[in-house]
Amino acid sequence: MPNGSPDELPDPAYLPDLTAGEPATGPAAGESAPADEPGPGLRASLEAILLVADEPVAQNVIAQVVERPTEEVGAALRDLAAGYTADGRGFDLREIAGGWRFYTRVECAGVVERFVRDGQEVRLTQAALETLAVVAYRQPVSRARVSAVRGVNCDGVMRTLVLRGLVEEAGSDSDTGAVLFQTTGYFLERLGLAGLADLPELAPFLPDHLEDEQDAGHEHVGS
Repeated sequence: MPNGSPDELPDPAYLPDLTAGEPATGPAAGESAPADEPGPGLRASLEAILLVADEPVAQNVIAQVVERPTEEVGAALRDLAAGYTADGRGFDLREIAGGWRFYTRVECAGVVERFVRDGQEVRLTQAALETLAVVAYRQPVSRARVSAVRGVNCDGVMRTLVLRGLVEEAGSDSDTGAVLFQTTGYFLERLGLAGLADLPELAPFLPDHLEDEQDAGHEHVGS
């Protein structure tokens, strides 16, 4: 008979089991291999978002950003909050006003207060001066708007200005609900001004696109 005839093939009973002792290399039937997830994990993503947030962030908004189910994001946020409390961190994660945000822990209020007050006589940083100028000329203004004008997050600087008595809350925006801020009487006192009308004209110091915007919303001093 020619080669390859069934009569010349070895009896399968005497063939070695080539798969014995070999680990499985693929997913089992009905299962799919886990997809690679480039970038940071869920926990790191949540922390990064919340660190730059200047308002409580709604759970569904966070879920959209990280592209995960809302329920999964909610569970992860609660786990983070519980973990920070269990570890005795100086900050905690709270669900408040329909969203999530980091806050310094209540037990640390005295330390934070002393830290801020001890620096009362220290000159304001360049960032603080720029932020204060935006509030002075745009008030009442939200933190988000101040950050947009400066191009960086101003949440921490705004808190410093509030604690130093130079800036205060002035209600909320009727459209967005964001907290608005304005300068205080102490601000006028420190600058030796009788009122906001005495602020110097800002236009000469603004880039062209901001000067046009100011012209549209405010009348120039002395015009």
